[in-house]
Amino acid sequence: MLTAKNIYKRYGTVEVLKGVDVTINKGEVVSIVGPSGSGKSTLLHILGTLDKPDSGEVFLHNQNITRLHGNALAAFRNQHIGFVFQFHHLLPEFTAIENVCIPGWLNGKAKSDVKSRAVKLLNVLGLSHRLENKPAQLSGGEQQRVAVARALINSPAIVFADEPTGNLDTANAKELHQLFFDLRQQFQQTFLIVTHNEELAQLSDRVLQMKDGKFQTANA
Repeated sequence: MLTAKNIYKRYGTVEVLKGVDVTINKGEVVSIVGPSGSGKSTLLHILGTLDKPDSGEVFLHNQNITRLHGNALAAFRNQHIGFVFQFHHLLPEFTAIENVCIPGWLNGKAKSDVKSRAVKLLNVLGLSHRLENKPAQLSGGEQQRVAVARALINSPAIVFADEPTGNLDTANAKELHQLFFDLRQQFQQTFLIVTHNEELAQLSDRVLQMKDGKFQTANA
């Protein structure tokens, strides 16, 4: 479903990615691990269209997304890609359900349909009692689950998660780990996760080890 070929990226004199190839199949949960500075987050941002490679190509559903620019790129990203970051990036002035709905409304879908899906997702994530709460009224784990619901609102092909449990305590981190696999089971959702959390990585279908801008494993 997702294929990246020969991805190179340099920042100034530092070569961060050195010819990375990777393929992700539908319904997989794949983790990328490795030391800080190995290129994990840079690769995730390139695969998620948040950054451009210096060379190489990324295909999602046979669409060469490295050739998309401007509004076409923004529209494709909003429709097909979800993101969960270490910090939830919820908008503080909006309620939980409004935060979840925003990407759907930006996608031009009917407001009532988006809201209905948002309610369903928040119910699945155990937040049916928190729909009208603003982020400041939610715990860290609850805020991150709202961020997961927001990532799923447009039924994306893939969700990219960059250190999603890095800001959570052990109990909430374990809950979020399980949540990813429940969502894969329920929605056949695909996840690519950058993590330092060995427990989360080992639960994944595949673990890709990155070092010095390349994968160390042969099954990427």
